[in-house]
Amino acid sequence: MKTSIATSLLLAGMCLSTSAIADKQAHWSYSGPGGPEHWGKLAKEFSTCSTGKNQSPVNLTGMIQGDLSEIKIDYKAGGHEIVNNGHTIQINYKPGSTISVDGHVFELKQFHFHSPSENMIKGHSYPMEAHFVHADQDGNLAVIAVMFNEEKANAGLEKIWAQIPEQAGNAQVLESMVDAGILLPPQREYYRFNGSLTTPPCSEGVWWLVMKQAETASKEQIKKFAHTMHHPNNRPIQAINARVIVE
Repeated sequence: MKTSIATSLLLAGMCLSTSAIADKQAHWSYSGPGGPEHWGKLAKEFSTCSTGKNQSPVNLTGMIQGDLSEIKIDYKAGGHEIVNNGHTIQINYKPGSTISVDGHVFELKQFHFHSPSENMIKGHSYPMEAHFVHADQDGNLAVIAVMFNEEKANAGLEKIWAQIPEQAGNAQVLESMVDAGILLPPQREYYRFNGSLTTPPCSEGVWWLVMKQAETASKEQIKKFAHTMHHPNNRPIQAINARVIVE
């Protein structure tokens, strides 16, 4: 798969949403004239948001049994910068942390959050979802998705939220580098499907790896994220079409 504009920006350490470019070309948002139902018409490079057949997020249902290999996760403390880009809160990652799936190696570039969750599992929406975005040497993307239930406070989130930038466009260097592994569930069983970026330009060919086990976050932690964003930041569920969800 050819590296897309969004992938190129991601590899340069910029936001998955490509807000740095998208805001100059076409303003997009999660509601109103720039909302998801209009994304495909806002700019030529966003057309896949309307015409794509393998779009994300999805409602994971009708799973089929498959022989999924273990995700081999080799994360190090590399989260060094926290960014409020107006679309999400994102932690940019230094090189050196990887996952391996079926012998295919992807490097962690950044992770970010959505509230409420973008994907659903068997019709269930979660109050928050984290996306850990990885790229291989050719620019192909793999995203690990982790759901959060509203229960006890999450120590990993607490560390990150302590430096959350309140204003869109602001960024801060984290006082100490974060290990993304602290936000992954202890059980690593997952669902897998082929999908897309969930923000413009909605490029397809993304490996989605959705953890079955959810993590927890307190009501206050979820509320703090939602308050900082000032709006829900989840794209509506997209059609499965001919795809299968493997577990």
